[in-house]
Amino acid sequence: MNPFNKLDDQSRRQFLSSTARTAFGVSLGGASASWFSSAEAAEAIAKSNGKAKNVIYLYMAGGMTHIDTFDPKPEAPSEYRGPIKAISTKVDGIQLGQHLEKTAKHTDKMAIVRSMTSTQGAHSQGNYHIHTSYTERASITHPSLGSWANKLDPARLKGTLPPYVTVHTGNNHPGAGFFEPNNAPLPVGDAEKGLQNAKRRGNVSEAAFNRQLALRTKLDEGFATRFKKGQRSVRAYDEMFSSAVNLMKSKDLEAFDLSKEGKDAHAAYGSDKFSKGVLLARRLVEHGVRFVEVQFGGFDWHSDNFTKADEKLPILDQAYAALLADLEQRGLLETTLVVIATEFGRTPKIDADAGRNHFPKAFSFALAGAGIKGGTVYGETDETASNVITEKTSASDFNSTIAAAMGLQHDQVLFSPSKRPFKMGGKTGKPITDILA
Repeated sequence: MNPFNKLDDQSRRQFLSSTARTAFGVSLGGASASWFSSAEAAEAIAKSNGKAKNVIYLYMAGGMTHIDTFDPKPEAPSEYRGPIKAISTKVDGIQLGQHLEKTAKHTDKMAIVRSMTSTQGAHSQGNYHIHTSYTERASITHPSLGSWANKLDPARLKGTLPPYVTVHTGNNHPGAGFFEPNNAPLPVGDAEKGLQNAKRRGNVSEAAFNRQLALRTKLDEGFATRFKKGQRSVRAYDEMFSSAVNLMKSKDLEAFDLSKEGKDAHAAYGSDKFSKGVLLARRLVEHGVRFVEVQFGGFDWHSDNFTKADEKLPILDQAYAALLADLEQRGLLETTLVVIATEFGRTPKIDADAGRNHFPKAFSFALAGAGIKGGTVYGETDETASNVITEKTSASDFNSTIAAAMGLQHDQVLFSPSKRPFKMGGKTGKPITDILA
């Protein structure tokens, strides 16, 4: 008797998840999503003006200070502006913090949103809200932007590379949420090490490996007959297993290998771990990966804000500027959207420890490249960067803008397994049309 015939759907998912982690270093997660018409999505994308075929999403974890980066206030009292000066940029009228000197040369490609605002002032909740457009709940996990892009774009299954990759994001990421696991990101823990456990072990011959795959198929026969036709999650896990095997045999694995890049490229991006992640992101989109998120942690500066800014911001500046220049030189910027986001800003008024604390009331994001009207600023804060005074922008609005730049429907309703409706742009999000090209 085949023991796997007795497995229920949950046990089957656990088995496949464990197998995938052991064999391929791939983490699977999520629950079954509702039916969705890929034909409907294809028609919507064909009718849209979306120009971004790929997205590189740079996430500054910890809450990046806005007044020291994208929204400087040179006329503010010293207890707000601190020692960081505002510098001119390539676009008249747009100033940045002094540590973004290289970025300043690319503002003609950028749209800076200075009117971000949120009610989520804790790291976990703020991170979740920015990534999903929804407030964190114990009863459900909402899909992240990259998973929405996969789900709404029927072209996501082309080729052997995964359509969604995260780099250095750790475990605190919503991933595919309630979508099927084939919409989940493939996590890369260390950009310099690439995709781990992705090759057949040297002591296992190809013949032996194929025998193991055949044995798995044989063991699955009974279960497949009973459940495959009716269980989306079962089919999705099988699809992911097959995709992992195909990737192992593909030349596309070279996309994850930074040793293929020359010394000049490494020098241009920088030597930091984040810099290598950004370089990897460029390689991945160049090979056709739809959505790549790279996380840069350590922006929670409750003390010594300016010392840490001196150390941290030049790393972001170099990698980001190198990315924009590299994409442009390769002809990829016109089809790649580059995003800088964070969970919230920092208090404009400096505290007694020379730090800035959590501040969701006002902060800044930036977009560049495909689908974006460069050389623009959207929204405004007051003279101390403490309050948004024009064009208040929510996470839902910003994520709807990303969707529009990609040619996706931000207001397309999909249902969770409990039949509740959700959208990529959240409940009320609307694209910022003023910055869309």
